[in-house]
Amino acid sequence: MDYFPYICLNMRYINLKIEEIELLESLVKTSCNNTIRKRSQCLLLSCQKHKIKELSAIFDVERKTIERWFNTWESQGVDSLSIASGRGVKTKLKGLEKVIDQQLELHNRNIKNILSFIKEEHNINICKKTLQNFLKGARL
Repeated sequence: MDYFPYICLNMRYINLKIEEIELLESLVKTSCNNTIRKRSQCLLLSCQKHKIKELSAIFDVERKTIERWFNTWESQGVDSLSIASGRGVKTKLKGLEKVIDQQLELHNRNIKNILSFIKEEHNINICKKTLQNFLKGARL
């Protein structure tokens, strides 16, 4: 019988130091961020020799996601637990704050007129709620 060297990805575990275990347990109990709690719990369970397949079922994520959490933990440590900045949908109105502020003054805060201006002048089609959220976020 021939044996081929291979890596069994379901048998990968994270080995943690006592200090890391204490830190992760503390984060599971006290962190306000659900993502940090979830990833910390996953690392602790891996240290207890739970397989990747089991972890993916527990946390309802793909196997590759668990592997990515492990890889970032090994390279970045505690900094890898939170969601990376810059994720999510980027606003189409970035850089138009001054123009929109001028339009607010000109149209007496009439959002329908501002929407039509943005569509005609900048060829950006957005809904009323998106504009309202942008105004709220930009504090205009």
